[in-house]
Amino acid sequence: MSRSWGNLTMLIITATVASLVASIASAADPPCDKYPPAKQSRCADIWKELNEQDGPIIAQFGLDQQKRREEGKIDARRHLAENMAFIKQSTEKRLERLKERMARE
Repeated sequence: MSRSWGNLTMLIITATVASLVASIASAADPPCDKYPPAKQSRCADIWKELNEQDGPIIAQFGLDQQKRREEGKIDARRHLAENMAFIKQSTEKRLERLKERMARE
């Protein structure tokens, strides 16, 4: 019974994190709203590139987390907390890179 609850919890956490990553990755326009209309299209293209570049890093982190979780090194709460922190940090870094690239253009 405990194992099935653990599997269910893991499934919920994985689905939540996947949903957050998909939301962040597909959010091409919001960070570009602050730029003039003429630059928003270029901004969206850069944002998409940055998300594509970081996709493998995010995926690897998720795989590493899953492995640690399966090995019992972290529990479900810590897994989710670390994933959320990683997603936030990686998004902030992409936003900074977007800002830098837009300043050069």
